[in-house]
Amino acid sequence: MKAAQIMSFGTADVLRINEVDRPVPRTGEVLVSVEASSVNGHDVIVRSGGLKMVSGRRFPIGTGLDFAGTVAATGADAAGYRVGDRVWGTVHPRKKHSVAGAAEYVVVPAYRIALAPADLSAVEAASLVVGGSTALIALRDSVRMVSGDRVLVRGAAGGVGTAAVQLAHAMGGQVTALARDRHAELLTGLGADEVLDYGSTTPDRTGPFDIIVDTVGSELNSYRSRLARGGRMVTVALSPSSMAAIAASSVHGARRIRAFSADPETRLLHEVADFVASGLLRPVVDSVYPLAGIAAAHQAFERGGVAGKQVVTVPRGSA
Repeated sequence: MKAAQIMSFGTADVLRINEVDRPVPRTGEVLVSVEASSVNGHDVIVRSGGLKMVSGRRFPIGTGLDFAGTVAATGADAAGYRVGDRVWGTVHPRKKHSVAGAAEYVVVPAYRIALAPADLSAVEAASLVVGGSTALIALRDSVRMVSGDRVLVRGAAGGVGTAAVQLAHAMGGQVTALARDRHAELLTGLGADEVLDYGSTTPDRTGPFDIIVDTVGSELNSYRSRLARGGRMVTVALSPSSMAAIAASSVHGARRIRAFSADPETRLLHEVADFVASGLLRPVVDSVYPLAGIAAAHQAFERGGVAGKQVVTVPRGSA
């Protein structure tokens, strides 16, 4: 089968499509015939060498945190799934994979997948796995948003940002989206009450906010200062500079900068699917690439300025 793999740490040019053995599911595992996978920040960081503690230094390394497709086979004790079920899920973000989601087939533990929303195509489903899960954890669990909160979503046009705007609106927030001005119509349609152009809006010209969801990772302390009394802030953009700001903010107690790394499992995927089924969350896809074009998809992600996700489609593997 074909799989996208990282052959050395570096730019998107280190990605290759290789022929590898099709994996076999063991006890408690499911083999998924992948139809689509999206590009996430985690994929880019691993490829660039920023997570060597996780990925290791032995190549090739698989790429593609998430996937959507159909169950091709199950191991013993993989209860709840049948061949042909449409599913979505992720590989484990803190483990090394020689084959990951951007491949014709992937094997994962059954607890890392769930039935995909019936009304979504594989491309649409793949675009929401990580973004929807991350946004839901950020708002509901990390900063414990409640109805009426004034919410700023920074980097609102990205994969996590577009989901966060929708979920914050669905949860009763007064939503301000910070993004490129050209995305204002899209974000208003997703539920933003106000859209600010990040190119001309400095932190001191915003707020105060009860909740700040950051997907960018820079100027964290400047934005943290725009929190109202009792406000909470979370960032999902982890880098050496953002981690330093997060650590320094601990002196501010409840108004510190929170951070987490999303690791969606079955229950969380079901919860995201419920928002989709109720019409409160919809996919936003910027562009679609074939598996052979995964390097171009990574490059588009790194350039930024897009609306939604870059999704890679995968040819159906042979039986």
